[in-house]
Amino acid sequence: MGNVRRLVPGDVLADAMADQRKHGRRIVFTNGCFDLLHPGHIRILRESGRYGDVVIVGINDDDSVRRLKGRGRPIYPAEERAEILLATRWVDFVTVFADATPKETIEHIRPDVLVKGAEYLEKDIVGASFVREYGGRVVRVRMKPGHSTRRIVARIAGTG
Repeated sequence: MGNVRRLVPGDVLADAMADQRKHGRRIVFTNGCFDLLHPGHIRILRESGRYGDVVIVGINDDDSVRRLKGRGRPIYPAEERAEILLATRWVDFVTVFADATPKETIEHIRPDVLVKGAEYLEKDIVGASFVREYGGRVVRVRMKPGHSTRRIVARIAGTG
């Protein structure tokens, strides 16, 4: 994708990805909170880049992070998390979703490859069956053990 890196709403991104497909590019999607970027996140992003030409990262909006992770989270607001992700060489686009899951975003984008950490069973990966139905691929990436935002926050607070 070169230097075209940006934060784009999921419904707008769908048209952009249709255009990328016309040029033969494979679209990869992964998602998460990505609150404090750590080596486990880097592994997911790097591996995502190996499976296609355009990598899109869906991130939970601030309210959904609070619902999922609890009080005091997110540490960084969505726009800052997006900026950090877009600064990595593997991420071409970031989209923010407000729902509990990225199901609607995945349905808009229709990625060729859906990537999640191997801690998720495929049957539990949101969008996996949808992606497989149209011939897409689901990839589970082995996570780097011992890395999580929760652990980093606990270490900083002196409780972990």
